[in-house]
Amino acid sequence: MSPLDFIISLGIISVTAGLLGSLVGLGGGIIIVPVLTLLYHIDIRLAIGASILSVIATSSGAAVTYVRERLTNLRAGMFLEIGTTIGAVTGAYVTTLISGNELFVLFAAVLIYSALSMFLKRNQDTMLTTSNDRLANYFNLHGSYYDQSKHHEVTYKVAGTKVGLVLMYIAGIISALLGVGSGALKVPAMDIAMHIPIKASAATSDFMIGVTAAASAGVYFARGQINPIIAAPIAIGVLTGAVIGSRLLNRVAPRYIQALFILVLIVVSVEMLQRGLS
Repeated sequence: MSPLDFIISLGIISVTAGLLGSLVGLGGGIIIVPVLTLLYHIDIRLAIGASILSVIATSSGAAVTYVRERLTNLRAGMFLEIGTTIGAVTGAYVTTLISGNELFVLFAAVLIYSALSMFLKRNQDTMLTTSNDRLANYFNLHGSYYDQSKHHEVTYKVAGTKVGLVLMYIAGIISALLGVGSGALKVPAMDIAMHIPIKASAATSDFMIGVTAAASAGVYFARGQINPIIAAPIAIGVLTGAVIGSRLLNRVAPRYIQALFILVLIVVSVEMLQRGLS
């Protein structure tokens, strides 16, 4: 494959990754890392470095629209970034201690867990009307948004903030280790543990993943693990896809978002597990 063909094909794939990533709050890295390693046979650490930049692009492209439509819970996002940022810095230094195959298996395990969690919750669409969580009440982390697919205002209360913070710390470590937005953990953590609706969880995850990735991007850049020839077309494509996806999320029914989330995780986890065990 010529360099030009490589850049064009990678750009097209990146647009798709950005579109899916912004819709389900996972970031483009959930697709970019497997594509670079399995299809283009690029070293996983270079793939992770490029993917971290794609995560920042996804967040930048989707965040503006989600904030404008009030889908993003800004207070909850900024509160939870405490855990993810510390975790991202931790993970960036831990990555040199783990082999490539172990990273593949770890990636697959995280995705399988997230897919299973969302599948078990697929028929549960109830939200809390009251919350006894002291942190959520003190910082007023509760929220509301207008659901365009249902044509009514959705109001929800937040709970489980302590569990959420712990899961966000783990998500931050996973983000730095695997070069993904860690939305695979963030979305289930907010949706299941903290009772934030799936659309708000996805939008808030898209808002958070850029900050998490930026916390570890400097470390990868200093190590020379970000190749501009790989990262540039990915960032441009993912940004384009994220802008398109951000305009669709609030118009799609929540059950379809959940189904898409689960499908993407299952397909990618199977491929990565096969690679890790080979």
